[in-house]
Amino acid sequence: MTRTRLDRVRAATGIAKLALQQIEDELTGEIDAQELAEILREFHHEDHRQDGVLGSLAQLLTVAAQAAGRIQPDRDGEMSCPPHEAAALITHNPNLQTYYATRALDPQGESA
Repeated sequence: MTRTRLDRVRAATGIAKLALQQIEDELTGEIDAQELAEILREFHHEDHRQDGVLGSLAQLLTVAAQAAGRIQPDRDGEMSCPPHEAAALITHNPNLQTYYATRALDPQGESA
């Protein structure tokens, strides 16, 4: 039986949700400031923002926006604009706020 695209996306989304749950579980126990800062750095990856979790999510939304633009290119961004805006919001504000948190938790760890 062939799996449809939607089936594959649902499976991948389920895997991603399980991975995020694992990270959440790791954060519920005892943790020091330096370790928390290192974990938060994985979310936004200071040197290469697109490599962090937030950057990957923003890239996914950008690709979805491009797909929406291909569906009806003459709609003047009506379908593609919202995912593009969501990607921009994820890229800028959460990345910046997470960066500030890592600096507050472990200012010496930036070059690590």
